[in-house]
Amino acid sequence: MADKPLSGRRILAIVTNYGVEQDELIVPTERLRGDGAEVTVAAAEDRPIHTLVNDKDPGQVMQPNATFGEVDPADYELLLIPGGTVNADTLRLDEKAVGMVKSFASSGRPIAAICHGPWALVEAGVVGGKALTSYASLRTDIQNAGAASWTDQPVVRDDAGGYTLVTSRTPDDLDHFLAEIGTTLRGS
Repeated sequence: MADKPLSGRRILAIVTNYGVEQDELIVPTERLRGDGAEVTVAAAEDRPIHTLVNDKDPGQVMQPNATFGEVDPADYELLLIPGGTVNADTLRLDEKAVGMVKSFASSGRPIAAICHGPWALVEAGVVGGKALTSYASLRTDIQNAGAASWTDQPVVRDDAGGYTLVTSRTPDDLDHFLAEIGTTLRGS
């Protein structure tokens, strides 16, 4: 049997325990695992993750694989930061989460963030000189943080500045986002 396209690849997804946009966590986790990647979902606390749909309606509940304190970012090849307004706003205030973002960027490993997820990048100070996209309301925050450009596109990949950054706007862009994550992990 042939290997799956992402066999052996290790991905770390970081979220808070409430407010992550359901499809921005569940869809990437399932599809990346289906492609053979090992995806660890780390949450702020060791309790269920309550997702939301469109930032307001209750979504699926999932159990994290670990907490922020239990994972070593050095063990992973790519950092995945889902959005959801509540999740992203809380995530950027968590020192451990922001530290993981800094760890990936400073070591040159890729980061993939969708929707409001780039708020953690802004807080970590790693968007300077980068081209990216996000949910439209983050545009000014991203520009004020020194990004080279913000564009309204389904996916933007920027390999400059010492690490690869893959960003997307909303759950509607998940096919583009996941395709670019796959390309990034395969080294293309």
